[in-house]
Amino acid sequence: MRATPAILLVLCLLAASHAWDCQPVVDIKNLVQIDAGLGQVVATNTSQIPYYLVGDEWIPLPGSLKHITVGPAGIWGINKADSIYKYVAGNWVQAAGSLKQLDAGGDQFVVGVYMKDTSFCLTSSATVGYKGPGSPLPWTGLPGSVKYSSCGPFGCWAVNKNDDIFLMSLNQDCRNNGWSHIDGKLSMIEVATDGSVFGVTSAGSVYTRDGITASKPEGTGWSHIPMCMIMKHVTYDLGRLWVVSKSGFAMVCTH
Repeated sequence: MRATPAILLVLCLLAASHAWDCQPVVDIKNLVQIDAGLGQVVATNTSQIPYYLVGDEWIPLPGSLKHITVGPAGIWGINKADSIYKYVAGNWVQAAGSLKQLDAGGDQFVVGVYMKDTSFCLTSSATVGYKGPGSPLPWTGLPGSVKYSSCGPFGCWAVNKNDDIFLMSLNQDCRNNGWSHIDGKLSMIEVATDGSVFGVTSAGSVYTRDGITASKPEGTGWSHIPMCMIMKHVTYDLGRLWVVSKSGFAMVCTH
């Protein structure tokens, strides 16, 4: 007998690790990606509909996006053509450039990855001040080759095509000291507003980085967070770990 996705989700919740209490995210299905920051949560689904969480209700936003991010730099998104948008006064305003992934979690600056795994940074003055065409957008190229990047108060983390992990110190003007290699392997990585780091391996396992502080931004090691489903995306904010399974189920977990 073949188990349905709903049955698998119930079994997953029953078998969840005692250290994390996970509950299903209702009223939204077939998620591709989710992002949380500064008390806000946004997501996109397989139909490329962007959503914003208000209380317990997922509110559809206008437009069509394959990737969305929220943080100190505001709400930004990317559509299927890799065009970049910022959410301004209830509408998406297109920004110059082309990216396949971006992150608004830095200190009001934005980082993003181009389709050829080249990465870029947009200064805080440009991100905060951007209102539409005519506003300056001085994208600064970053060293190295990465496929996914995310920033927080203690630095920016990234993974490359080989799932190698890297850390960079980056300021509001996009000045940096280059990437430093970190042990482990992850296929995607996210940094929370409080500096916490979570990631997912190519096999769908979830990990968190231990021992991260302002004086030791690289932390001390990785801890596995047991999940009974294969995960593909993760984000964390205000004590809540949001995870999306390979099949599009979403859960929110508290520690």
